[in-house]
Amino acid sequence: MATQTTASCTGSTLLQPISEIINLPLDQVNFVACQLFALLMAVWFRLYLHPSKTSPFIRHVVATLLGFYLALFCFGWYSLHFLMQSGLSYSVMVFAGLEHMHKYCFIVTLGYLILCQITRVYVFDYGMYSADFTGPMMVITQKITSLAFEIHDGLTKREGQLTPSQKYLAISRMPSLLEYLSYNCNFMGILAGPTCSYNDYMAFIEGTGYQPRHQENANGKENGKYKQSEPSPKNDVISKLCTCAISLFIYLSLCKLLPVERSINDDFVNNTPFHLQVIYLYLAMLALRPKYYFVWTLADAINNAAGFGFNGYNKDGSPRWDLISNLRILDIEFATSFKLFLDNWNIQTALWLKRVCYERCPINPTAATFLLSAMWHGVYPGYYLTFLTGIVMTMAARAVRHNIRPYFLVSDSHKRIYDVITWACTQVAISYTVVPFVLLAVGPSFKFYRSWYFCLHLLCLLVVVALPVKSRRRQAKAQQDGLQKDSLQENQTEHNSTDNNCNQKDKAT
Repeated sequence: MATQTTASCTGSTLLQPISEIINLPLDQVNFVACQLFALLMAVWFRLYLHPSKTSPFIRHVVATLLGFYLALFCFGWYSLHFLMQSGLSYSVMVFAGLEHMHKYCFIVTLGYLILCQITRVYVFDYGMYSADFTGPMMVITQKITSLAFEIHDGLTKREGQLTPSQKYLAISRMPSLLEYLSYNCNFMGILAGPTCSYNDYMAFIEGTGYQPRHQENANGKENGKYKQSEPSPKNDVISKLCTCAISLFIYLSLCKLLPVERSINDDFVNNTPFHLQVIYLYLAMLALRPKYYFVWTLADAINNAAGFGFNGYNKDGSPRWDLISNLRILDIEFATSFKLFLDNWNIQTALWLKRVCYERCPINPTAATFLLSAMWHGVYPGYYLTFLTGIVMTMAARAVRHNIRPYFLVSDSHKRIYDVITWACTQVAISYTVVPFVLLAVGPSFKFYRSWYFCLHLLCLLVVVALPVKSRRRQAKAQQDGLQKDSLQENQTEHNSTDNNCNQKDKAT
């Protein structure tokens, strides 16, 4: 395997002997090696380039140069696309008018990403799972577009027009080129992210990220030692590295034993009872997820080791380092709804989709969000099949929760039964939905769905038709109208009461 993928590796060949020994593609070996190097640099960065010891300028320069070095090692001259994408978007932000700057920047950035994805997929290596250069560009796309919207909110809108989260994220000045490149291409997140807000990143660089969150502790310990000293990320970093090791071991042990492709094998489909096919699909997807757990948890540990990611304290006074965490493993594996699964999977991407699309799209935000997610992920047809299926799944899950769940809340035992049933349904629905995401092509994806007779598609459509439910925006609007009506009635009552009191006083006089 290693020798077959050597030619497709665009980065350094220094670790080729190790790739051949462990029989893994060279690009993946380079990726893991660079992430481990970034982890060591993160510890050095926190200890020797602490904000109390050096200026933000030096921290920006070092973080950016280390990021470019890792990009060159992994992707060679293809990493110039990172600079091209960032440079084009920065030019749009500087020269375009503030009123429409965020829209132009969104189109240019996402368009450049899609163009690179098209050339990589349909010109170079269709279907190869490799650490390609468009992976980091996906994270950079999130950062650039988020930054453009936050600048637009901060410079063109009044506070009354912004939601609380938009007020927190709004940026009141245009970042310098160095700050911009440091935010997009720093060594902590250049290879695997995660996405973070510009304000949080600047607070980390300037050393002001601890003070506001020292005062958020609920048990009163903010006046003790936690306010006087910065919390150490050591325990959280060690815990996350242990999670990485376990995830990598599980993935390498099971990925070849439980391939998803077996679900479309003719002998398997014809000779295996349907209930066993369902169980196998769940186990195959369960074996696939640790790969993502490893990558995202390691990226989170790197940021924490550098001192980035502090998010206040728990009720027992222990520090939380989950500000930019990308997943919650237990909440994923025990999710009892489609939405709960998605809320805990790739968290920062979900927040990005919510902030730039769902909250701002005036027409059918759910469908628009799934479509944007498919476009951002790439140009494989399987991605679009997955996210189109996800729209129907989400609508059906929402209808079931709205119409059926209240009947199971009458007692704890009924609720536990409901949770068990919805957990099983959620895991099967997720596995069914993401099969095209793994198979990539249209033919194999439809072959799988035909072997299942499109049963979950039809069931979800039936549920959506039979159990209608108002959209969340309509519910929020109705609730707001109700509150306004109650407020008007209260004001009218107070007004009538005041009039009656005045009339009684007049009569008494």
